Amino acid sequence: MLAHTSAARPRAAVLGLALIAAGLSACSSGDSGPVKISMLTLTDSGRSKASQDLVAAFEKANPDIKIKINSIAGADTDNTVKTKLATGSMEDVFMYNTGSLFNALNPDSRLNDLADQSWTANLTPDFKPVVSTGKGLYGAPFGTVKAGAVFYNKKVYQRLGLSVPTSWPQFIANSQKIKNAGGIAPIIQTYGDVWTSQLFVLGDFANVLAQDPQWAAKYTANKVDYSTPPAIAGFQHLEQAHQAGLFNKDFASITNAQGLKMLAEGKGAQYPMLTTTIATVAQNDPGAVNDIGVFPLPADDPAYTRLTVWEPVALYSPKSTTGKKLDAARKFIAFATAGQQGCDIQNKDMVPSGPYATSACKVPETAPALVKDMTPYFDKKQTATALEFQSPVKGPNLPNIAVQVGSGISTAAKGASLYDQDVKKQAQQLGLPGW
Repeated sequence: MLAHTSAARPRAAVLGLALIAAGLSACSSGDSGPVKISMLTLTDSGRSKASQDLVAAFEKANPDIKIKINSIAGADTDNTVKTKLATGSMEDVFMYNTGSLFNALNPDSRLNDLADQSWTANLTPDFKPVVSTGKGLYGAPFGTVKAGAVFYNKKVYQRLGLSVPTSWPQFIANSQKIKNAGGIAPIIQTYGDVWTSQLFVLGDFANVLAQDPQWAAKYTANKVDYSTPPAIAGFQHLEQAHQAGLFNKDFASITNAQGLKMLAEGKGAQYPMLTTTIATVAQNDPGAVNDIGVFPLPADDPAYTRLTVWEPVALYSPKSTTGKKLDAARKFIAFATAGQQGCDIQNKDMVPSGPYATSACKVPETAPALVKDMTPYFDKKQTATALEFQSPVKGPNLPNIAVQVGSGISTAAKGASLYDQDVKKQAQQLGLPGW
């Protein structure tokens, strides 16, 4: 009996070991399955399609990683992103704005630092500050830079013998010649989409900075305002253009899409606008895309004329993502924004509105002609990022105030004063010192 028991024990031990080994094997099998992460993408301007194609290409190249895409759009984007970060429920990779809105996310405490990633060496000097703090670099650029400048119909300019203006007086002289020619609106305005009224002011910011390189810092500290030079020039130019009768007759009601169509068809010659809207032309009037050029909103003095640019959105990863998921997130970010396949997909799915913010990606030869028009300003370092990338101060009522000035309802001086009051309320809500 003792002999039988003694013999049984090794068999039980062997069986136990076998069961343990099987369990370990099962665990090992589970661990070797794909790492599952999620991505939150913005749904506008071709970004949704690009995100889907990037994920599909990445998963094919990395079968050990699976990515679920969620999307976000609309006025609640900012609050949704902040809530997700605060509650630790943010997706492993998310797309969001750069500049002041990025800084409002408390990046040092809520985002993973990406400064050690090799692709950061390719970032442009203008882009790095808009995704960085003194403690880290947190975002990779997605899409191209855009500019707030003046679209113009090259065929109209050629027919009337006009050249690209480098000063505001030259711009007004061109506009008067267009008006005198008859049948063509010299300057298109589209207040049916109220946001479009801001370009005279916002697009002038690089010119302001050229005259006072410290203006943005002074503005944040409430030491300068829009009621005095050089910043009041944007409001004054808007007022002057209206008073000279240089706008299309239906400026108060038509939409951005209608304005772009006027430009494409040569019924309007010039249109202060964001270069991202060239995508609308590419969709609605593809044959006219390369008839449209762009130049900076000119300063009064040509020595100060600069191109105001908006940096692209970026891909980030939240602090709540760690371990293998963080490794996967970083790998995807590098693939999407710094790899050749990722760059190719961006070029395919999104219409370039300027150069890339990284040397890793190149704008294709098939890009709209206006992209080439922008290149010399970057090469000569005659650009500056828009005010919203350099200061958190921006009043919400600028579109409506600009409409009043551009419609002759309000003077430039009154409009600038109203905007200064609007800005003060917002700065006080942010708790900024000096306000």
